[in-house]
Amino acid sequence: MSPSRNRPDPGEWTPRQAVQRYLQRRKADSTEGSLDGWKYRLKLFVEWCESVGIEAVGQLQPYDMDEYYDLRAGEVEPVTLEGEMWTLSSFAEFLENLDATEHDLADSVRVPDLDPSERSSDKKLHTDDALRLIEYYRNDEQAYGTRNHALLELAWFTGARQGGLRALDLRDVELEDEPYVTFRHRPGSDTPLKNKVGGERPVAIRSETAEVLRTYIDRYRYGVRDDHGRQPLLASTQGRPNSNTVRVWCYLATLPCQYGPCPHGKEPAACSWTNYSEASKCPSSRSPHQIRTGTVTWLLNRGWPPEDVSERVNASVKTIENHYDKADLDERRRRLRERMEKRRRPLLDQLDLDDDSNYDNKV
Repeated sequence: MSPSRNRPDPGEWTPRQAVQRYLQRRKADSTEGSLDGWKYRLKLFVEWCESVGIEAVGQLQPYDMDEYYDLRAGEVEPVTLEGEMWTLSSFAEFLENLDATEHDLADSVRVPDLDPSERSSDKKLHTDDALRLIEYYRNDEQAYGTRNHALLELAWFTGARQGGLRALDLRDVELEDEPYVTFRHRPGSDTPLKNKVGGERPVAIRSETAEVLRTYIDRYRYGVRDDHGRQPLLASTQGRPNSNTVRVWCYLATLPCQYGPCPHGKEPAACSWTNYSEASKCPSSRSPHQIRTGTVTWLLNRGWPPEDVSERVNASVKTIENHYDKADLDERRRRLRERMEKRRRPLLDQLDLDDDSNYDNKV
């Protein structure tokens, strides 16, 4: 018997086995965060397949994809549905390429066509709240230089992603003269950047933020190393925090009751939202992504050109416009007026009809 006859038919894989093969295939060219997202989305699809009796991926038909779409459309927001269906379409294409399913399966997966405004949340750390928080941390002796303070200063003033903040080592921070932090892609030791090497960059910080980091390092940082012998800047007692821990730290760092009365009518001493495990439930606490969104909006409102914001936060101008710029209508109008004055007003001189240089050359 030839060896090929002993190999299983891909069409006979269970949905669970097929998803495992798909994720393994994508592992080489994807970040851990992306893989985790795909794994979760496809886990829901696998559970649905098992609940309706689909035992092998070769049984999947276009009407199954349509039925699953209708099910999920009734349970999640459009933007979530878009992500789930995009992932399912990619998975179906993988199966088609292996001749595990019919060759029209991927085309049968409906992916919602959303308006850009529907793809991102307007939730952000508002500038007023951010500035009040930073003022509180800088002026309170007990709070100054703590990990929460250092994290908020870094997140707000660099606009970095959660993964970038987590990836910082002590050696990535320069606090003398012209201070800056450097984001580096180190996938071999568990700190990849979303855009890989393309995400590597130095980001300048002000001296005030550098002094906060210096105090944090000297007084509050745990003197630990991670599993790879590296010294994480933002450290837990166990070493480098995982992504969820950084997220929780951000929720704790942005609780509004730290700088004033609770906006939700609660007594902080008795409020469970101030606890580590429930800080995300506070309607005013913010995740790393929401801090980043607030930073981008703030920079644009301060007059930064989109191209400079793009370089600082490592996102394309188009992505910034579609996903991060959450200025209200009045802010946008003010920006447009300022751009008109700065960039276009000088050009009006070139519209003088008495200036022969404005006319085409005469024959």
